[in-house]
Amino acid sequence: MFMAYVPPPTDSPFRGPQGKVAELRLELNSGSKKDKNFTTKKIALKKIVANMTMSNNDMVALFPDIIGCMAIQSLEIKKMCFLFLVNYARMRPEIAVKAIPVLEHDMEDTNPLVRALALRTMSYIHVREFVEATVPIVKHLLRDADPYVRKTAAFCVAKLYDHDRHMVEASDLIDKLNALLRDDNPTVVASALASLMDIWERSDAIKLTIDYSNASKMVSILPDCSEWGQTYILEALMSYVPQDSGEALLLAERISPRLSHSNSAVVLTCIRVVLYLMNYIADQKQISALCRKLSPPLVTLLAKGPEVQYLALRNALLILQRRPEVLRNDIRVFFCKYNDPIYVKVTKLELIFMLANEKNIDEVLTELREYATEIDVHFVRKAVRAIGKLAIKIEPAARQCINLLLELVSTKVTYIVQEATVVIRNIFRKYPNQYESIIGTLCEHLDSLDEAEAKAAMVWVIGQYASRIENSDALLEDFLFSFAEEPVEVQLALLTATVKLFIQRPTKGQELVPKVLKWATEETDNPDLRDRAYMYWRLLSTDMEAAKRIVMGEKPAITAESERLDPVTLEEMCLNVGTLATVYLKPVQTVFRNARPRRLQESPALQRQEEPVPSSVRGDAQKSLSQFGMGGQPADFDPRVEAGGAAGGGNLAQAVNDTDEYFSSQMRGMRIQEQGDSFGGNGNEGSGYVVNQYAPQTVYQPAQGVTNNGDLLL
Repeated sequence: MFMAYVPPPTDSPFRGPQGKVAELRLELNSGSKKDKNFTTKKIALKKIVANMTMSNNDMVALFPDIIGCMAIQSLEIKKMCFLFLVNYARMRPEIAVKAIPVLEHDMEDTNPLVRALALRTMSYIHVREFVEATVPIVKHLLRDADPYVRKTAAFCVAKLYDHDRHMVEASDLIDKLNALLRDDNPTVVASALASLMDIWERSDAIKLTIDYSNASKMVSILPDCSEWGQTYILEALMSYVPQDSGEALLLAERISPRLSHSNSAVVLTCIRVVLYLMNYIADQKQISALCRKLSPPLVTLLAKGPEVQYLALRNALLILQRRPEVLRNDIRVFFCKYNDPIYVKVTKLELIFMLANEKNIDEVLTELREYATEIDVHFVRKAVRAIGKLAIKIEPAARQCINLLLELVSTKVTYIVQEATVVIRNIFRKYPNQYESIIGTLCEHLDSLDEAEAKAAMVWVIGQYASRIENSDALLEDFLFSFAEEPVEVQLALLTATVKLFIQRPTKGQELVPKVLKWATEETDNPDLRDRAYMYWRLLSTDMEAAKRIVMGEKPAITAESERLDPVTLEEMCLNVGTLATVYLKPVQTVFRNARPRRLQESPALQRQEEPVPSSVRGDAQKSLSQFGMGGQPADFDPRVEAGGAAGGGNLAQAVNDTDEYFSSQMRGMRIQEQGDSFGGNGNEGSGYVVNQYAPQTVYQPAQGVTNNGDLLL
């Protein structure tokens, strides 16, 4: 049976690209005289724009036809034609230049919308002929009678500067832009300011200076501007340098009504300006009054969508570090809701930790207990860690926090036990010889530890308190059984813990130490582990007292401060409140490569802050808590204690041979088998996990004056 061939319909996916272009060209050029509204052309142009939006570059073949439609006196058609021109002009510049006469003609149209649209389109196109043709037109339209056209021309100067900065600097466009600051229309003034700010950001040669009279005029037109205009003006006020404390205070009071604006961008920009002006206000009472005004708008932003909430919370973290009194009494507003996204919850948790004190600790711990029973594992871990950090931060509440941790550990949930182990290790560091009675509870849950950080923390506890744990050697042997398969972090912790065991209880560690040192020096590829093992080996074989001073020496003190930026970075971040840089809490040039870094400008009214301590002086004080006490890393070796008496010369092979000989003689000379442990215990194997709370223990006080600035909630 024979069937007749039926061609595919016009909308068929089997139609080739050339066929589609031909059909669209036909539709574009069709249309009778009766079609006075150009309906057919509009439909064809909408199809072309749709294909163009989907990155269909076949549409570029219609360029001549589109230029032919640009002269049609229809704003809707012009918008679609200009959009096509902007999209494809750089691909076919030889055809695009044919549109310049049409655009120049439109800039003389009686309709200001057409004039502004043609100017905006021409300034968008990064083609030499278009840029050169735009300059004289912009000069003319900066003096246009219509404010909308003047506003568009102001923005076009910034676009031209982006295309060719040297040509703009050589012309008088920037002077004409400055003249627009005296315009009668607030929207034009705001647009000129925005354009000048953009040029200033990109230029090293142009300096933007605003005196008090100009700043006062800008503030006076704020209520008459749109939301975008208000944002532009507030941004520009950051370039005003107060020369008198009274001027700064008056300006801050005049812009403070913007804090109640419904637009989040206006509110955050206003907060930024107020924080900036506070640096030039001498009266502390006035600063406190302004801080009280900043709290309600931040709280109000938390009622908006989760994205705005997150931005407000990240900025609150910054503001609290610079001005703690801003949110001092508003901790309840940061309590998490059940439907908050995880990124909002975690940020709220950081703020709760920063705002916690002795007065509200009961309320905070009740809230954290609820968080620790939620479904989200990541959030539960953060909550458990926050409880441990509060024990370090608020000393009178330490016992209360520890009891809550033990209550959570009793649930036997694996990830809770592991997080609790990590933070309890830090509690031991903060309060030596106070809460060791809970070691037994931790030892009961050794089987739950399968993460490197938790294992390292538990090994650190066993090694540090080997003289208090009867079966510390048996516990270490359990961990050492899988020494070769453990991560380097755990291997380092096991190495140091074994040496600590040997120093505190020689009879218990005499067999383990040579075995672990041999593994670490001969059966590992990690240079850190191998070098540390050689260091311990030479210390033990040379001077036991020096080894004891180094391995069991004082540890740098730890504090429970949340992530704190250094003063220089914090100053810069506070000058960028509301920007993307504050989300990452990174300097602005880290986020935006070409952004101009901001600093407080010198002025007689500038209130001096404490000079930041150089990193070379800070030393250990700036190490993070995750470094100190993390399973045999910097917590277990204090480089500030000199290794007095340690062997310091000869080659490595000779040192290893000497140590082998020394160990055998040292073991015999110490008569370990006869005398039992020298630091407590009777040398017998204990059953179960027993903690000898009354065994003698040397109390090591933390070094005075040493602080730590680590991120405790990460």
